[in-house]
Amino acid sequence: MAVPTRHVHRCISLLVSCSLSLLLLSGCAVGPDFVRPEAPPVSHFNRGGDPAETPAINGVSQRFEHHASPSAEWWRLFGSRQIDSLVTRALDENPGLQAAEASLRQSQANLRAGSGIFYPQVSAMFSQTREKSSPAVTGSPLAGNIFNVTTLSATVSYSLDVFGGQRRAVEGLSAQVDQQRALALGAYMTLSGNIVNTAIAMAAYRAELEEVEQMIAFERDQLGIAEKQYQAGLTVYAGVLALRNQLAALEATRPPIRQKLSQSEHLLATLLGKAPAEWDPPAIMLSDISIPSRLPLSFPSDLVRQRPDILVAEAQLHQASAGIGVATAAMFPGFTLNASYGRTSPVMNSLLDEKNSVWGLNGNITAPLLNGGTLAAKRRAAIDAYQQSAALYRQTVLVAFGQVADVIRALEHDAELTQIEAQAVKDTSLSLDLVKVNYKSGLVNYLQVILADIQYHQARMGYLQAQAQQLQDTTALFVALGGGWPNDSRAGKMVGMEPGE
Repeated sequence: MAVPTRHVHRCISLLVSCSLSLLLLSGCAVGPDFVRPEAPPVSHFNRGGDPAETPAINGVSQRFEHHASPSAEWWRLFGSRQIDSLVTRALDENPGLQAAEASLRQSQANLRAGSGIFYPQVSAMFSQTREKSSPAVTGSPLAGNIFNVTTLSATVSYSLDVFGGQRRAVEGLSAQVDQQRALALGAYMTLSGNIVNTAIAMAAYRAELEEVEQMIAFERDQLGIAEKQYQAGLTVYAGVLALRNQLAALEATRPPIRQKLSQSEHLLATLLGKAPAEWDPPAIMLSDISIPSRLPLSFPSDLVRQRPDILVAEAQLHQASAGIGVATAAMFPGFTLNASYGRTSPVMNSLLDEKNSVWGLNGNITAPLLNGGTLAAKRRAAIDAYQQSAALYRQTVLVAFGQVADVIRALEHDAELTQIEAQAVKDTSLSLDLVKVNYKSGLVNYLQVILADIQYHQARMGYLQAQAQQLQDTTALFVALGGGWPNDSRAGKMVGMEPGE
C-alpha cells in the first residue's frame, strides 16, 4: 500500500510559511557589522622617509624598490641551489607546517558544521516495542495484557534566526577559518625564513672555522720560532709564554664556533622534519650565497593586508565583533518550528494504513525574562573583548611597522660595517704582500710575515661576520614584509587561496 504524503506536505508547507513570515520580520542581525580596520595613515616606515639604497660595497649596493611586494619564492634571490633545495624540502616535510595545515582544515570543517544550522533538521525513526500493561495503575481489577507497538516517523525542525544570533555565530566560525589560514601562512613564512637564516649561519660558522684554523697554524709557527730563538739565547722565556697564552686564547675560540655549527646543523635537520642522527648537512659555502641587489619595500597600507600576524589579529578582532552579536541576540526571544509525521501500529502488516498515521506541528518561543543580569553582563564582556582585540590589533600593526623600520636601518648599518671590514681585508692583504716581498729581500724576518698573516685572517673573520649579518638581515626584511605569500601559488594552494587574493 502506498504511503499517503498529503499530511507531510501540509506540515512542511505550514512550517515553511511560518518560517518565511518570521524571517521577513527579522531584518538584520543584531550587533555590529565588521569592517576591516584602516591602515595607519603613513607612507613610509622610517622618520624622514625610507632610503633608496644602502652604502655600496665594492661598488655594489642594495636598492630598495619602493611600493613593491616580496616575490614568490623570495629565497631564490640568494642564488644558492642548496638553499632552494632545503626550503622546498622543508615545505614538504616540516611537521609544524603540516600541523598548521591540519588546523586550517579543522576550522574549515567546523565552519561547514556550524553552517548546517541554517537548514531544516530532518530525522527519521523506526522502533519496535513489546510491552505488558497493568490496568492496576488506574484502579482496574482487570488483568494486564501484552502488546506490540511499531512506529515509523519523520521529524522536521527549524530554528528561526530572527535576531541573527546564529548568523553571528557562523560569522565567528568564518573568522576562525581566516585566523587559522593566517597562522598557516605565518608558519609557511617563518619556516622559509628560518631555513635561509640557518643555512647562512651554518655557512658562516664553517668559514670562520677555516680562518681560525689558519690563524692557529700561523700562531704555532710563530711559537715554534720563538722557542728556537729562546733556546739559542736570542730572546727571553717571557716572550715564549706570551705566545703560548696567545695561542691558547685563539684555540679557545674554536670550540664555541664548532658548537654553534653543530646547533645550526641540528636545527636545520629539525626544520626539515628529520632527527639530527638521520640527516647529513650539506656543505654550504658562504661564498656561494649572493646578497640580493634589489629589495622590495611594500606600502605600509599593503603590509597590513599581507603580513600573517596582522591578519591573525584582524581575524581575532572579527571574532570578537561577531561575539557581540551572539551575546546581543541571546537577550531576545528564540523561535523554533517543529513538524512530525509517522505511522504507529500494533502489527507490522497494518503499519502503512492511513488510519495509523500520526502527525504534529508546533512552534516554540523562548524568551529570557529574569536571569540576574547574566545576559547583559555577557554582552558587556563581549564588548570589552572587542575593545581588547582592537587594541591588540593596533599594537600588532605598530610592532610590525617597527620591525620593518628596524630592518631597513639594520641593512644600512650592515652595509657600512661590511664596507669597513672589506677595506680592512684589502689593507691587511696589501700589508701581507709587502711584508712577504721584504722577507724575500731579507729586510724582515719570518716572524713578521706570520704576524701580518694573522692580522689578515683576523680582518677576514670580521668581514665574514659582517657579511653573514647582512645576509640574515636581508632575510629578515623579506620575513618582516610578509614573506611574499600573496604571489606564491604554492602558499595559495596550501591555504585554499588564489595568488593575489
